[in-house]
Amino acid sequence: MTENTAAKSRTTYILLALFLGGLGIHNFYSGHTKHGIIKLVLLVACGLGLLVNPIWSIVEMITVKQDAQGVQFN
Repeated sequence: MTENTAAKSRTTYILLALFLGGLGIHNFYSGHTKHGIIKLVLLVACGLGLLVNPIWSIVEMITVKQDAQGVQFN
């Protein structure tokens, strides 16, 4: 099995975070699957995600500079 080390697009990551961040789609795109699942659980299970997820997504959109494997976005 080979690892996919191709750099992902930062622009795509930001757009996913902006428009679908409440669902954690940008986390799945960048390989941060655990964060994406947590966001979905917060949204579905307790509704807390309606308040927390948009703020969390904005923070990630600004601060995350690399994917889960440590490859910098291009």
